[in-house]
Amino acid sequence: MASMSRTLAAWVHGLTYEDLPPEVVDRAKGVTLQALSSALVGHQFEDSQSALAMMQEEEEGGGGACTALVSGVKLTRAGAALVNAETIFAGGKWDTFRMLTHPGCAIIPAALVAAEISNATGKNFITGVVAGYEVMERMAADFIPTIMSRGFHSGPVFGIFGAAVALAKISGLNENQTHAAIAQCVNLASGNLEGARSGGKALREGGAVRNAMLAVAMARHGAAGGETALEGKAGFYHSYIGNNRGDLRYSFTADNRADMDRVTADLGQEWIFLETLYRIYSTAGYNIAHVDVTAALCAEHEIKYEDVARIHTVVNWLETEYPSPAFPSRSGLPAIDNPHYYAAYAVVTGGFPLDKFVQRKTGESDPPEVLELMQRVTITPSHRHPLFAPTVTIHLKDGRSVSKEATGREFIWDYAELTRRIRGITPTLPIPEAQYDDLIATVSTLENLPRADRLIGLTVIP
Repeated sequence: MASMSRTLAAWVHGLTYEDLPPEVVDRAKGVTLQALSSALVGHQFEDSQSALAMMQEEEEGGGGACTALVSGVKLTRAGAALVNAETIFAGGKWDTFRMLTHPGCAIIPAALVAAEISNATGKNFITGVVAGYEVMERMAADFIPTIMSRGFHSGPVFGIFGAAVALAKISGLNENQTHAAIAQCVNLASGNLEGARSGGKALREGGAVRNAMLAVAMARHGAAGGETALEGKAGFYHSYIGNNRGDLRYSFTADNRADMDRVTADLGQEWIFLETLYRIYSTAGYNIAHVDVTAALCAEHEIKYEDVARIHTVVNWLETEYPSPAFPSRSGLPAIDNPHYYAAYAVVTGGFPLDKFVQRKTGESDPPEVLELMQRVTITPSHRHPLFAPTVTIHLKDGRSVSKEATGREFIWDYAELTRRIRGITPTLPIPEAQYDDLIATVSTLENLPRADRLIGLTVIP
């Protein structure tokens, strides 16, 4: 049997735009717009500006082959990829896959670099993005909680594979080169939790995409990849989850065994990419559904803040142990930027402001009713509860109670719904509203673009 990386590489190399179902193309457009929108939001923050200044200093005298989003500054390929990843990350409007990976922060910067250096068409860009997401998310799906429990951060650890696959596909690498790039990513994958836990700044998707550039360059220039670099006895899965059999220390459910064959099963027939959801609010993904589900329940029953005695919510157990049961960072008690806060916000205001970013202290002040009500919210974990699918029960002061059970798909939208929701950030953007409208319209017909790198120019401040 072909190895895991050989099977993935063969599928990536053979994938064409015509192979993609309409809903997959639509999702590729959505994740592209989400990432570019996050870059527009994030351009103003210190992390983004610092990354740009660092790369300008590090690359002084270097060639300017690629373009930084929003600023339009010319950098090397690796420099632009890192800065664009950091800028997308700074904006907080990420896409999310199973809570602890954010594929767009690595894959879209790699795809943009590839498009700019190879004059890729919109169809080629879409195909590369889809390939990157599908490979990354298949590799990550069942293993995220265990990898996090071992001190690694699953975002950059798996992000390098998605970025490398997108770059390889759009750049036209052949099957053997794509296999080699995937295998070299095993040597370059990295990401650790302790720095951020002890007051430092973690190197996240920016480092992953920069290392992906190196893996693809090595493959293009003939560096062979190990045949069983992923599933071998000393391979990627042995190193990062502790074995190559699929035994898990933790999982999103109570099932602590993963089928390794699922990583490559039914490629091109089942699309795990379609599970990718949008983190529309600038907060950890486990918080977002508390806003919309609680707000919807209040709207259905015409509930106001004054009517509420208390709120009780049941969630997937790992949402209460973020980022890992081995290294929990949350007390589980009511606090600003915890689920209690977002549920209370939904009751009091009917939603949550798109321009509010609690960790960066931006946006409007908290209504006092929110700070009071969040003290009356309780959260219960369940091993069998779906991820991002809270069951919310509001107990009313008149003795009644009403409940709403989420599906976990509340933030999985088509492009039309994403654009309806994301337009709320327009007043905060550094580009004119007409330019952002042009970006939205251009992404909507991305398959018709003769050059996909036009997207970069549409983010640049006039």
